[in-house]
Amino acid sequence: MPSAQTTPAGAHKPEPVRPTREDEVAASASELIGGPLGRYALAGTPWWTPVRIITLVAIGMFALGLVQKAPCYHSAWFFGASSQYTHTCYSDIPHLYQGRGFSDGLVPYFDKLSGDMDYLEYPVLTGMFMEVASWLTPHSGTIQHQEQWYWFVNAGMLMVCAAVIAVCVSRTHRRRPWDGLLVALAPAFALTATINWDLLAVALTAAAMLMWSRGRPLAFGILLGLATAAKLYPVLLLGPLLVLCWRAGRWREFFQAAVGAVASWLVVNLPVMLFAFQGWSKFYAFSHDRGVDFGSFWLIWAQNSSDPPTTDLVNTSATVLVVLCFLVVAALTLTAPRRPRFAQLAFLMVAAFILTNKVYSPQYVLWLVPLAVLARPKWRDFLIWQACEVVYFLGIWMYLAYTTSGDAHKGLPTQGYHWAIAVHLLGTLYLCALVVRDVLVPDRDVVRRSGDDDPSGGVLDGAEDVFVLGPAARSPQQAVIADAPSVDRGRQEAAPRRDGSL
Repeated sequence: MPSAQTTPAGAHKPEPVRPTREDEVAASASELIGGPLGRYALAGTPWWTPVRIITLVAIGMFALGLVQKAPCYHSAWFFGASSQYTHTCYSDIPHLYQGRGFSDGLVPYFDKLSGDMDYLEYPVLTGMFMEVASWLTPHSGTIQHQEQWYWFVNAGMLMVCAAVIAVCVSRTHRRRPWDGLLVALAPAFALTATINWDLLAVALTAAAMLMWSRGRPLAFGILLGLATAAKLYPVLLLGPLLVLCWRAGRWREFFQAAVGAVASWLVVNLPVMLFAFQGWSKFYAFSHDRGVDFGSFWLIWAQNSSDPPTTDLVNTSATVLVVLCFLVVAALTLTAPRRPRFAQLAFLMVAAFILTNKVYSPQYVLWLVPLAVLARPKWRDFLIWQACEVVYFLGIWMYLAYTTSGDAHKGLPTQGYHWAIAVHLLGTLYLCALVVRDVLVPDRDVVRRSGDDDPSGGVLDGAEDVFVLGPAARSPQQAVIADAPSVDRGRQEAAPRRDGSL
């Protein structure tokens, strides 16, 4: 029986993986709509494809997230400091419409602002996104009316981003389109989607991952560069990709991706950098000078110490920790018994950045959701992690309600908020530990057990190793297929293996 890597392409049409047949939680949840898919069930109609269904579900969940913001939309953003926190519906978007000069027609990065923030503190592509939304907002009526419209316009644009993310994740793993349903149904995704503008960078990153999976490194690089122009974290994906291409000897593709990323980032940033350097550099200066803030273990340290860490110490320590995490990921990549999947390492790298950063805003979970689905598409583990993030989502707003309600002390005190931070940290570490275990024991990897090698890996999928360290250093062909599960793509598996482990 041929292995997954040695089956000739096109010899058999790959059978899509049905989550209700391989995942006990998905099978149990399917009872709400009639139970798991049977042997003779019709897989769908020509129009109702998995991608279209998942996209509609994602839009529906996004709409529910908008409904959750209704108390703030009608009053809490405008009346009472703590009510937007007690209703857990806070958003930066309406507050920054006036606070960052959009209501006055100021040009981001070029026009100086009044108040404590002299220029817009967001990367250039996000600033462009905010400006376009301002153009579409009616600049008439009361400021409350304008802010409501500005949030609504942004919500419509961000909904498009959410749909793009759902489509890209569903199509990245060709045989696993239903994994995109995890993104669509993620509760933390719906709750945090309109807090800020992070979905723009997440959508561009998801599109970049799709392009890499299709063997288009230049398109991947261009999209990744645009994503980095919207938010800094996507550039981290180049680190694990470098080490993977090193192990597989795919230097040409890596350099195409890197050149594309640098070029597209420069196209967006260079004009603003040349003509409004002070405004352009505000994002980087603000990120550097910002002190320890919400959601980080640094905050727990600072609030429980008589000698809290300085901003310089935290900046240096966080940078060192991220570098150490990358070195650990690199060592894991080069010594693993089988080359790790790109999505696994991308998730680990971004998670390491989040865990060690001096701030964790609740919408940062959006960065991880698509990568977590591609790295570990296991419903139970994903939902455990999401539950931890929902706890943190509630914790931060209840803490802010406590600190802004004066003597009333409505909400969660400081020690309670520290426990919410701990739950977030432990939930993310839990998912990281499972991904590391899958790398070290490939037979536990859900994606590889179904017969694939690295469906998001593009040119890395099924490639031979040329540089391996440690016990994994054996012949190139053996390094690729020795641990691969045997799969006959031409017939349905009679009894799919159940994963009862963590």
